[in-house]
Amino acid sequence: MKKIVISTSTFDISHNPHTQHLLSNDWQIISNPYKRKLTEAEAAELLEDGVVGMIAGIEPLTAFVLESAKDLKVISRCGTGMDSVDLDAAKELGITVFNTPVAPAEAVAELTLGFILSLLRQTCQIDQAVRNGQWPRTQGRLLAAQTVGLIGLGHIGQRVAKLCQAFGANVIAHDPYIEKSPDNVTLVSFDELLATADIISLHVPYSSKLHHLLDKNAFRAMKPGAIVINAARGGLVDEQALLAALNSEHLKAAALDVFEQEPYRGPLLECDNIILTSHIGSLAKEARQNMEIEAAENLLQGLTKTGLIK
Repeated sequence: MKKIVISTSTFDISHNPHTQHLLSNDWQIISNPYKRKLTEAEAAELLEDGVVGMIAGIEPLTAFVLESAKDLKVISRCGTGMDSVDLDAAKELGITVFNTPVAPAEAVAELTLGFILSLLRQTCQIDQAVRNGQWPRTQGRLLAAQTVGLIGLGHIGQRVAKLCQAFGANVIAHDPYIEKSPDNVTLVSFDELLATADIISLHVPYSSKLHHLLDKNAFRAMKPGAIVINAARGGLVDEQALLAALNSEHLKAAALDVFEQEPYRGPLLECDNIILTSHIGSLAKEARQNMEIEAAENLLQGLTKTGLIK
């Protein structure tokens, strides 16, 4: 019996036409028994014993893991980022790798907008104050009066731009891979974006070249009172430098959905001017359904090209 692994912590096999197709053709589907992000060792163990295909989450698919998976031919990432997969090792081993860049875009963009609105109106702090018996009359800020700076203008960045423009915000962006910007988005240099934007939001994939893209020097270059949002990848932000910038009040506020180490247990938990969420960017019901279907479809296409599905 041919086998595939689904390593995401959750996956709706029953309502996915592509996984149902595999089951009806006597394929075995092995699910994540831990219902959480796998470690390197757990991923390697799960991919042993004849597994030819994988729908992957965010577990580390290192060279060690891929070399241990002797029969693996196709990896279909359920998500956008590819930084968890050693793509060089996969290529060398003849493993085809897919991702799902379109399906999660709207969910991540809407979460980003939610962060922006909440930070501008300080709703989290006001909520806590009211629960503690206070009745603050806090004056917030309008999104329409802000310049939003987007670092990365792919599927998600473009969606965030449209949402912010719908509120009347001015949108600028930095993306060295984009030659022509969408309507009414001004392309600027990285340094100009840092110096100009009231709100800075990251929408780029992680790579070693972009490690700590936002570091202490970047935070110092930002406008006093700026807001920083990261719903992309944790390694893009130097969390210690962010903490210092928030504590000094050079930055007004921040929101992080992703961290260098997850689950996050660090000192940012003590800050009252930051929103912290548990990597929920793509976890909107409709987007998740689309992403899982896209991932399973990619897997079937890959397995078909290898000749494992006729």
